[in-house]
Amino acid sequence: MTALPQFNLPQFDLPLLDQPHTARRADMPTTLAAAPVFDIEAVLASIDSMAAQKPVAAQIVSVANADGASAKELSAVLASDVTLAGRVLKLSNSAYFGMRGRVTSLQFAVTVVGFTTVRTMATVALTDLDDESQLPEDFWDVSTHLALAAAALAPRFGERPQDALCIGLLAQLGVALLHHNDPEGYAELSAAQPGAAGRRAAEVQRYGIHALRLTSVALEQWGFPHTMVLPLREVDDLGSPGGGLLRTAFELAGRLCLDGHEKVPVPVLSGGRLAERDVTTVLESVRAQADELRRALLG
Repeated sequence: MTALPQFNLPQFDLPLLDQPHTARRADMPTTLAAAPVFDIEAVLASIDSMAAQKPVAAQIVSVANADGASAKELSAVLASDVTLAGRVLKLSNSAYFGMRGRVTSLQFAVTVVGFTTVRTMATVALTDLDDESQLPEDFWDVSTHLALAAAALAPRFGERPQDALCIGLLAQLGVALLHHNDPEGYAELSAAQPGAAGRRAAEVQRYGIHALRLTSVALEQWGFPHTMVLPLREVDDLGSPGGGLLRTAFELAGRLCLDGHEKVPVPVLSGGRLAERDVTTVLESVRAQADELRRALLG
């Protein structure tokens, strides 16, 4: 049997954490001044206890990361978690993969959705992202629309749609961690800053790190490939194609999910890779598939 992965904290550089919280809180609204101490190392260290509580999901992450692992080996481990196995089967038969009703074995399902997707779904289970009672109200509504938008836009940015789908599904892991650490404060922050860019700035001011940066550190912890981590790090870099993909996907998700969303021109966000005239078709596709994707992921 494959041993459970050991998640040792990496050495990482977080320049946003250089200043003391007291200096950053001076400009925050009074109601948000009492931010809890956000200990990123403690948050990431808790992954060890998560792995102990959900050993099958942890083992799936480990096997999916292993060089030379086969679909047969991964499906054998996956079969030990009936709920997760059912979700992978349901996803493989969804409209997104175009295999409606034709996937009947778990090994074939793993082949259809790919190792990265299985690892992503196991990470969702490990980090309790499938428990909506512990998340912001719009978490999965935004996440499913974000994932599908990223997948639809991926070819324009030279990325693989399945990798982009997984980036979108996991992008808000940092949101879940911040919300869990400070539920009332984060809810108020989100209400005050519904836009993606404004919210990131408010997160840095309150916690010393924004949610996407926190997600990137967590995914590094899980051993996700650099190609999936980089877009999260470069979302505010207007010259980065990967950052542009995620920025644009957030804009489209905002247009579909958020009341009163203030549109930002997609040519600006995408670095000219997408025109406004191209948006309608993408929005229609995302809207049509979002509910089914959510059901496949969460049951």
